Amino acid sequence: MTDTPAETDVAIIGAGPAGLFAAFQCAMLRLRCVLLDVLPETGGQCAALYPEKPIYDIPACPAVEGAQLIARLEEQIAPFAVPRLLGHKVESLSGQRGQFVLGTDKGASLKAKAVIIAAGAGAFGPNRPPLDGLEAFEASGAVQYYVRRKAEFENRRIVIAGGGDSALDWALALKDKAEHVYLVHRRDRFRGAPESLRQLDEAVAAGLIEKVVPYQLHGLRGQDGRLEGVEVSDLNGDVRTLEADVLLPFFGLATDLGPVARWGMDTTRATIPVTPSTCETSLPGVFAIGDVATYPGKLKLILQGFSEAAMAAHALYPIINPDQALHFEYSTTKGVPAG
Repeated sequence: MTDTPAETDVAIIGAGPAGLFAAFQCAMLRLRCVLLDVLPETGGQCAALYPEKPIYDIPACPAVEGAQLIARLEEQIAPFAVPRLLGHKVESLSGQRGQFVLGTDKGASLKAKAVIIAAGAGAFGPNRPPLDGLEAFEASGAVQYYVRRKAEFENRRIVIAGGGDSALDWALALKDKAEHVYLVHRRDRFRGAPESLRQLDEAVAAGLIEKVVPYQLHGLRGQDGRLEGVEVSDLNGDVRTLEADVLLPFFGLATDLGPVARWGMDTTRATIPVTPSTCETSLPGVFAIGDVATYPGKLKLILQGFSEAAMAAHALYPIINPDQALHFEYSTTKGVPAG
């Protein structure tokens, strides 16, 4: 890692998968770039929320855990020694196309000719269930919203609440480690990939996962932060207690664009509309990629963020080199630029 320069060609806000690949694409075009992220390490949600969760839709990787994917992306940009400013929240963006100035919450300043926003879901936090005494169980780790190490759940009784991909994926991932897995949802219909639903049916039939439907969370039983049971209620208000050591509620993330929303570009529902062919926002010279970007037909997939990173890097090239034509070359032809 090199020292962070005072100015660069491209400032990339967000060091998750899309941001890391944007750094690679810029470097392949011989554009200088700096990675900025509010988190103290690269990886974004992959590193912070699901480092051990398998990802199945990365091309050429039948299955790769979040932390492994980040490690491979870091390996890919290692030859370029891309500077990064981590643990800094970008608070301000001023100037214009070709002459931007970014300021962080820690007083750092960076000049850039173009900006790529790869901020994922923006500032994110879990949607917390409205249960009495929740804070004490959160503090003890009896209620958790992210799974960072699967080994922590060995031989434990786990209640997983939710009906989406996260609830399904973690129920399947922990079924062979936990003593018992309950999957609680308000209806007997889950939102997930067909293959995940098939695996869920198999696990239920084998007694590895117990579906608790149609139920929703009602209360927590225990004392001094030690969880003894999770109360759930059905549509008639009848309450059942599930003996449990851990509750994992997966009700999605509450997202907020934070300071980005005040930078003068169009936004909608915590996302930034972009031109699909270039990923440029309504603010000339500022591009958005990954989950934070939106356009008709957008799929919130990591692989789409990778594609957007390449498009944005090529689209902003004329800003950095206005008098130089960009001749497209395949990486198999030009290799990795030296120096």
